Amino acid sequence: MITVQRAVPAKGVPAARSLHRWARAALRLAPAPGGSRAGRGRARGELTLRIVGPAESRALNRRFRGKDKPTNVLSFPYDDQGVLGDLVICAPVVQRESREQHKPPAAHWAHMVVHGVLHLLGYDHIKPSDARRMEARERAILATFDIPDPYLIPK
Repeated sequence: MITVQRAVPAKGVPAARSLHRWARAALRLAPAPGGSRAGRGRARGELTLRIVGPAESRALNRRFRGKDKPTNVLSFPYDDQGVLGDLVICAPVVQRESREQHKPPAAHWAHMVVHGVLHLLGYDHIKPSDARRMEARERAILATFDIPDPYLIPK
């Protein structure tokens, strides 16, 4: 089950239907990294996707990551077998990044949802080898929606 919560006006935020589609694709197409428990097994849990403004994003980022600024997406995995976790996406940050990177807004939103879900499944990008694995999985999932490589920034 995927629940979408909006703490900001809907303007510029994709429809819940799109957010659900992108999250479901990541859950369906991403095995757990390193061959551990399959992503599909955890995909049966609940996922909450919360769309927030900069104040809430900044407060969460400061509290949980020690960074005093809003960020595009935060992932909060749960250890409970019935709950996959929470994603918190900051709408103004995603919209600004989309403009700055000259990407279609929907493509960047899709990337943030997929990126966050992969974190919930155990993917990370701290080590270069882990980043390559995670980015390859993101590219493959986004390609199913005809979204180009999110790491190639158009000029």
